[in-house]
Amino acid sequence: MNTDQLKKFIIAALMSALTCLTTFIIKVPSPTGYIHPGDSFVILSGIILGPVYGALSAGIGSLLADILAGYPQYALATLIIKALTALVCSLVFRKLKRRIYSVIVAGVFGGFIVTLGYFAVEYFMYGFGGALSGVPLNVVQNIFGIILSTILYPLLYRIPQVKDLITK
Repeated sequence: MNTDQLKKFIIAALMSALTCLTTFIIKVPSPTGYIHPGDSFVILSGIILGPVYGALSAGIGSLLADILAGYPQYALATLIIKALTALVCSLVFRKLKRRIYSVIVAGVFGGFIVTLGYFAVEYFMYGFGGALSGVPLNVVQNIFGIILSTILYPLLYRIPQVKDLITK
């Protein structure tokens, strides 16, 4: 493993840990339940690490958060949904020339993946009404993740190792 691969692997592990911890530990009460900053790190994992490492980092971190929080029934679905979200965010971000507005647009596309993914999973678990009731929370969660990732992106971009990954 060369130095660049090792740096990417280490940052992927850190992003996975940040995703897990910020999803599991930090909970902000909202009228629809609670929201967490974990999805901002799902978006940023895709943006910083690219489609493969970003998807793995986001998916694994989110899966671990579900297991730790006592929601193992969602763990596999979360792994797939959050990995796809990071993958889509990465591709959209790279297509849009890697600017700050690209973070927002990538987050919006990623938010559609999250909302549709959990709607599909909850449809099979709880039926149409149960799945539909989760949509508002997912939309609020997506908006929070997009706002926070847009705030964090310029700060992370200042870190030389992160900037190198984004510009490659």
